[in-house]
Amino acid sequence: MAIQSSSASSILCASFSQDNRGFSIGTKDGFKIFDSESGRLCYERSIGAFSIVEMLYGSSLLAVVGAGEQPSLSPRRLCLFNTRTGAAIKEMNFLTSILAVRVNRKRLIVILQEKTYIYDLNKLKMLDAIDTVPNTKGLCAFSPSLDGCYLALPASTTKGSVLVYNVMERHSHGQIDAHRSPLAAMVLSSNGMYIATASEQGTIIRVHLVSQATESYSFRRGTYPSTIYSLSFGPSLRLPDILIATSSSGSVHVFCLGLLINQRSQRSNSLLGSMIPDSISDAFESAHHHVRHNAVPAGVKSCAMIHSVEIVTSTSPTSPATASRVSMFIITYNGYFQEYSLSISQMNEPSWSLEREFNLFRTASDTMIDS
Repeated sequence: MAIQSSSASSILCASFSQDNRGFSIGTKDGFKIFDSESGRLCYERSIGAFSIVEMLYGSSLLAVVGAGEQPSLSPRRLCLFNTRTGAAIKEMNFLTSILAVRVNRKRLIVILQEKTYIYDLNKLKMLDAIDTVPNTKGLCAFSPSLDGCYLALPASTTKGSVLVYNVMERHSHGQIDAHRSPLAAMVLSSNGMYIATASEQGTIIRVHLVSQATESYSFRRGTYPSTIYSLSFGPSLRLPDILIATSSSGSVHVFCLGLLINQRSQRSNSLLGSMIPDSISDAFESAHHHVRHNAVPAGVKSCAMIHSVEIVTSTSPTSPATASRVSMFIITYNGYFQEYSLSISQMNEPSWSLEREFNLFRTASDTMIDS
């Protein structure tokens, strides 16, 4: 693996667009926008350090927040920025530092330590303000779908409870008690149907059905504690068939939800299987769990997302097994982009491949195009 840690090439923030076609990074010097599939640098601006850079799909609108290293880039100021004109559309100031920003085509979410603000994106009018428990990490999950547009926030500082809020209808949807330890990571599926969470222990990852606040799956990541850096569902608009996680151990974990559906169907036909709750038995099954060890340097923060999932079903009537191929993108905070592919055979045998890897700080600026 070519990646080496470098303090000179450090990323302060990284995120993918809502459709995963692009990604942004914020650094001590400025921010950059890339095309995910080609790796092409689409836009860059070097005016100082940024701690938040959020895209709105493939549009020219960015939501950016400075890291506070320059007086003009206060961490309490949110700037809506147009990459086509190179000018600020709107600046919004807050009493405390902005810890996270989320956006879709109709809503703008601003996360502070003890307050969350919801705005109408088009009118930039505040619609609601939610009092929250102290959220020092700005932890949140947001589903960009307008039909299932949910926002998830920590509901406790002592245990892993999640407050789910309906952003479009502006009311609390309910609370999910997911873990005994405080939350470390969470993500909503793109349609808002499912939420995956991990606690500070990082040994168990749970998936809940948002509408009923019921646990659907429980995965064991490992035996020893590890910090979960990112979680990502597959792009399916129905049941998310794949979930991936990156952690401080440097490993990438892939959990196959589609495989578990088949396993549950088979298990329910047995007497013992019908007596064991799914959430308990799933946590100790390994058939659905595939790991790429040392995918990234241990201890280096990473942001991952699933680019595509291809399912191939056998046409044989006597052997209706399926094979799949998962493509995933990873941004490491020491300045690299990677594309991994995982092929899972009909016999559930995994095969990993590093398809691409490049340094995000060595991309030639002459490849820049208008966003």
